[in-house]
Amino acid sequence: MLFTGTHIHKLDRKGRVSVPKRFRAALEEDGFAGIYVYESPKEPTVEGCSESHMERIAASLDDLEMFSDEAEDLADTILGASHALPFDGEGRIILPPELIEYAGITDQVAFVGRGRTFRIWNPDTFADRKTASRTRVVNRGSTLKLKPAAASPARSAGMPPGSAVETPEDEA
Repeated sequence: MLFTGTHIHKLDRKGRVSVPKRFRAALEEDGFAGIYVYESPKEPTVEGCSESHMERIAASLDDLEMFSDEAEDLADTILGASHALPFDGEGRIILPPELIEYAGITDQVAFVGRGRTFRIWNPDTFADRKTASRTRVVNRGSTLKLKPAAASPARSAGMPPGSAVETPEDEA
């Protein structure tokens, strides 16, 4: 599941907004036809993810010391304030009013992919954030070390790229 790009959608008076089609397709494959959302603890935006990602967050919280201040605060901030928002028949969700207010959303919503998760922004706020992020990347000379690509069966068998891999079914 990979969420990429910036997608601007209209928010109606009832708080309904269409989730980008590519995002919906990936989310529905995960088992829950909807999204999980919560207030970002760092930005005036709404964090969005799949059910399996929310389960990963819960499992990660389980690794913290039980009843520690950090575990309590993160559980309250993320799990305690999250919403499971199902898609309607047209692929829309209803954003809760408190999330609309928190993110300063008015009539449009920007869905911004972040790889395994995404954010829901006021488009103008995101435009400012994007400019600031790009400036920091340039000023720092930021780089990214790519993880190795997953090996295909042909490569792991020592065959050159593009070579066919014979299977027992091929021999019959």
